[in-house]
Amino acid sequence: MRAIVRRDTGENYEEFLRGLAKASGIETPTREDLARLDRKRKKRMSNQEWKSPGDEDARIAKMKDGRTHLAHKAEHAVDLDTGAVVAVTLQGADQGDTTTLDETLSEAGMAVAALVGREAEQRPDEKPKVNVQGIEELVTDKGYHSGALVERVKSYEVRSYIPEKQQKGRRNWQGKQVEQQAVYQNRRRVRGDYGKSLLRRRGELVERSFAHCYDTGGMRRTHLRGHQNILKRQLIHVGAFNLSLILRQVLGAGTPREWRNRCGVLLLLVYFLRTRQAARNRLYGNRNSMSRAKSLAGPRSRTCRWPCRKSVACTTAC
Repeated sequence: MRAIVRRDTGENYEEFLRGLAKASGIETPTREDLARLDRKRKKRMSNQEWKSPGDEDARIAKMKDGRTHLAHKAEHAVDLDTGAVVAVTLQGADQGDTTTLDETLSEAGMAVAALVGREAEQRPDEKPKVNVQGIEELVTDKGYHSGALVERVKSYEVRSYIPEKQQKGRRNWQGKQVEQQAVYQNRRRVRGDYGKSLLRRRGELVERSFAHCYDTGGMRRTHLRGHQNILKRQLIHVGAFNLSLILRQVLGAGTPREWRNRCGVLLLLVYFLRTRQAARNRLYGNRNSMSRAKSLAGPRSRTCRWPCRKSVACTTAC
């Protein structure tokens, strides 16, 4: 954020403040004057006025914790049957969820169509496992809900399951009959049992992909510049996540750490079996040697070191 410059003049933030100070009558402003002027001024770090000189694709965005950063916006489209990421898009961080969803949905639709065509070519006689109708249902969180978006999704012939935000009062539907119908249908689907089950699966599978790729995977912060470079890195990361799902299905371990743990458990099991077998061999070997010695000595050659009595008294040493 300290390196941003003006789009029109190319000035950095300090030079911009010096220009404002001179315009207000301060010929030689000090740093205290600049700080005082900056506190009094209404801060408007607009993306239309400021940009990053190193990464012009980055946008000024406010994080959830209140801080301001130069950021990019990433979206995932996840299959709710398998948990695999179907499509990934990287867009401007200053765009809202209702604006960026169309591109992500179209990318997911093209990916599903390509997968259907590939399976039809490889297995022409078998029924394809992928839905040949394409994407039929869309499940998101409440941040994506808007009347215009629900109407657009309905025009794509896709059933939406988008929970609504809490609103005060009644909405004015005058002149918006199509949008009203789409919103009411979406509300009815969300409140049903099937819609609630889809929302639970979304919270489990979609959030899991974000956690693996961005929190555990470390993609929350990147040192790359430009949409294309970051998108390439993101595709590799998501491809590794999908590969982990395949490995977990085939081998039972989807990550190298889990595979290392499985190998450690396997070695421990082999060591335990070998030591147990060796202990059993020593035990049975001692028993066999004692039985051979007794058979060679015979019953008459046995000696009793202690006097044999008919009754023995035992004490508890107390």
